[in-house]
Amino acid sequence: MTSVKGFKAAAVAAGIRKAGRLDVGVIFSETPAVAAGVFTTNAVKAAPVLLDMERIKSGNGRAIVVNSGCANACTGEVGMRDAVATAAKAAEVLGVSETEVYIASTGVIGQPLPMDRLSAGIEKAATALMADGLDSVANAIMTTDTFCKTATATCIIGGKEVAIYGMAKGAGMIHPNMATMLSFIVTDAAITAPMLDNALKESVRKTFNRVTVDGDTSTNDTVLLLASGAAGNPPIAGPGSDFDTFSASLHQICLDLARLIAKDGEGATKLVEVRVTGAVDEADAEKAAFAVAHSPLVKTALFAEDANWGRILCAVGYSGARVEQEKMKLFFDTAQMVEKGMGLGPEAEAAVSIIMKQKEFTITVELGLGNASASVWTCDFSFDYVKINAEYRT
Repeated sequence: MTSVKGFKAAAVAAGIRKAGRLDVGVIFSETPAVAAGVFTTNAVKAAPVLLDMERIKSGNGRAIVVNSGCANACTGEVGMRDAVATAAKAAEVLGVSETEVYIASTGVIGQPLPMDRLSAGIEKAATALMADGLDSVANAIMTTDTFCKTATATCIIGGKEVAIYGMAKGAGMIHPNMATMLSFIVTDAAITAPMLDNALKESVRKTFNRVTVDGDTSTNDTVLLLASGAAGNPPIAGPGSDFDTFSASLHQICLDLARLIAKDGEGATKLVEVRVTGAVDEADAEKAAFAVAHSPLVKTALFAEDANWGRILCAVGYSGARVEQEKMKLFFDTAQMVEKGMGLGPEAEAAVSIIMKQKEFTITVELGLGNASASVWTCDFSFDYVKINAEYRT
C-alpha cells in the first residue's frame, strides 16, 4: 500500500543535502484533516517542534513539510522565523491556511536553513503531488538511515476498510521520550481529534518510547498523525470496539516502525528485544528492561556474540526495579541461561552463544515477583557506531 484516500505527497531534491538526494517532502490532505502529534521531551527543542506543538492544539491540519540535511535547532530567532516562513510558503503554494501546516527538520544542529533552496523545493514538491507519493517522502527524510522505513495496515470499521500508512526515520541518537526520529502517519479513518490524540499517545508510549540505540534524546523528535476521514466510516467519537480496532492497527504501525529504527541503529548488527516479566508493576518492568537495553557493556557483548549473562543481571540489579536475586531467570529466546540468580553452566552458555549469532533474538528476564511485563527494543554497539558518529559532520 503506497497511498491512503484523501492524501497526496511528493519529495524532491532541493540541494539541502548532497546533490541529487531527495531532501524536501510534502504530505497534503485534500480536505481538512484531524491532527495529533507527540514531540521530544528534550528541554532544547528545535524551531519546528516549538511551532508544531503550538499548532497541534487546534486538532486539525492540511499539510506536513519536512526537510533533511539541516535540523534548524539551536538557531535562535532566525530559526523560528525560518520555521514560520517555511509553513507560510507551503500554505501559499497549497492554498491552505498557514496554521494548518506542520513542519519538521532533521540533520545537523546549529546551522540555519538554506531558505532559498527550501522554498524552491517546496514549490517543486507541491506541483508534483500524487496519490502514491508517500514512499518518496519516506526516502527524503533519511539521514544516517541505511534503509527506508515504512509500515501499512488496514482494518474494518463500521463496514468500511480503513487504511493506515506510516513512515519513520532514525538510526542514531535514539532514546525514549523520544529519539532522533521523525514519523509521519496518515489514515483515511474518520475520528475525532481527542480520540486520535488518545490513540497516538498510547501507541507511542509502548512503541517509539521503548526503543533505545544509544541513550541520547534529540531536539527534533516528532510524530505527526493526520486523519482525512475519506474512508467513510462512522466517525470514532469515543471508546468502544471501533476505537479499539483502530488503536490496535495504529499500535502495530508504530511497533513495526519502532523495530525498524532499532534494527537500523547506527552500525548495528543485531536487533534485540529485551523483555522483563514477573515484575511487581509495569514501571518496574520498564526500568529493568531499559537498564539492560541501555548498558554499553551489554550492547558490546551482543556485538561480540559473548554470552556474558552477568552483565545483564548486573544491569537489572541497578535499574531501581524491585529484585530478589534468588528468583531471577534469564533466557535467550527459549534457551535458559540463569536459574535462581545463578548461571546454568557451560552447556547453557554454548546454546545461548549459537542464538546470539542470529540477527534477531529476545532476551527475557523473569523476576518472579508479580504479573507485570514490558519490552524494549535495542541493538548492539559495533565499531561502526563510533566511526559513523565520529565522522557525522565531515
